[in-house]
Amino acid sequence: MPAAPQPEILAAFEAAKGFMPPDEGLALYDAAVTAGRLGLPLLEVGTYCGRSTILLADAARAAGVTALTVDHHRGSEEQQPGWDYHDPETVDPEIGLMDTLPSFRRTLFRAGLEEHVVALVGRSPQIAALWNSPLAFVFIDGGHTDEHATADYEGWAPHVAEGGLLVVHDVFPHPEDEFTGQAPYRVYLRALASGAFAEVSATGSLRVLRRTRAGI
Repeated sequence: MPAAPQPEILAAFEAAKGFMPPDEGLALYDAAVTAGRLGLPLLEVGTYCGRSTILLADAARAAGVTALTVDHHRGSEEQQPGWDYHDPETVDPEIGLMDTLPSFRRTLFRAGLEEHVVALVGRSPQIAALWNSPLAFVFIDGGHTDEHATADYEGWAPHVAEGGLLVVHDVFPHPEDEFTGQAPYRVYLRALASGAFAEVSATGSLRVLRRTRAGI
């Protein structure tokens, strides 16, 4: 039986600004709960306004670990002005750039989960270069260019502990299904080809992989 969040957590997830559909959110939550049993932190790359962070934070709370979330909070490529995923409410009127950090903090506060999350504000490759601890769970949901998706994979996948989970979002095998590109799909294929990860489940565009051996 898959783990499921309490109704108030699911309601907070659905009320938060973001793009993840409920079925993928439930799959993400179940994976985070499963990984949390390793007793190591859970990490996501790509915070935006904290929609998925709610689920990871609740799973971390249940496991007695910490959820970590990495984002520069200036928005990824498809969230900039002129793109379909742009939300003018996320633009800082003083500097004219996106800043999703205030929305993220409000999201966590409203869900009562602030103390279970550490927000790492900065560029994913820079933070990954400083990281040297094992992780139970890595969720890649950042930029959709090959440059950014590849950097997220190369920076964070090596830190997934044996038996831990690597989760990749926005995996679309068919080009016509994703106008921002197929970089996450190529990362997913690379993880499988490495022999270090085996697929556990697929829900919509969400892929859950388990670390089976060292190396990527």
